[in-house]
Amino acid sequence: MKIQLIDTGYFYADGGAMFGPIPKTAWQHRYPSDDNNRCVLAMRSALLSNNDGRILVIDTGAGNKHLKQLSYYGFFNLTDLGGELSKRGVSREQVTDVILTHLHFDHCGYTTVKDEKNGTLSLAFPNATHWISREQWENCHRPNHLEKDAYFTENIYAAAKANKIRLIDHDTALSEDIHLRLYGGHTPGQIVPYIKTPGRTVVFAGDVIPLAASVSPEWISAYDTFPVTSYYEKIRMLEDAANEEQALIYCHDAYISCSTIKKIKGFYKTEQIISSY
Repeated sequence: MKIQLIDTGYFYADGGAMFGPIPKTAWQHRYPSDDNNRCVLAMRSALLSNNDGRILVIDTGAGNKHLKQLSYYGFFNLTDLGGELSKRGVSREQVTDVILTHLHFDHCGYTTVKDEKNGTLSLAFPNATHWISREQWENCHRPNHLEKDAYFTENIYAAAKANKIRLIDHDTALSEDIHLRLYGGHTPGQIVPYIKTPGRTVVFAGDVIPLAASVSPEWISAYDTFPVTSYYEKIRMLEDAANEEQALIYCHDAYISCSTIKKIKGFYKTEQIISSY
């Protein structure tokens, strides 16, 4: 198993929104912000390849189709995911599987690409099966009022039209070394890939735990639509991570991409910063 992380760009989010009920006097020591209280967040994807010949992408970033509607977030240093894959010797056509943790714009925007000449949309990864939870698919089509602005259905309809979507209802094994587990809290039916490597299991934590600074279960983002669920789901993930010496990939942390977890006297903390997998 080979894991390569790709940052598809960065954006700004309000610090109060990212850390919810936690006061700035506490969170500012864990994560920096600018004079306008904005935190820089990454949009992190992962490229996986294993011995059975599959090439997988986890999350695709925001793409570039909706940047004007989302100008509030101040996107910068955006990269073309297809171009980043090409630098690593992988064409978009070679990707066999796309795992979408959920369908918010910053995680699935590059699932489709727009032709600049005629404005038509096409699949960015035309030969890939797109893995989505059924609960998240349904939530995308009938979102609650807190999430509706985070969904753009044109990001995913091309995959449905091409019959390239695989919906899952429960924890699912893609292969011997890649398992998809379902988590709630931030949004219903979020997929969390668990990736077995020779050294350890690596967990793409998604928005269950988006930052190393938000490892503490009580540090819940205001973007989480079901915060009490988030609290218990974080504990479920952290217990396994600490007990089994797993490494967590933080999809939005602009400064720490991955770490192990330790539990000390009932508190969870980041331990070793991981840079190779």
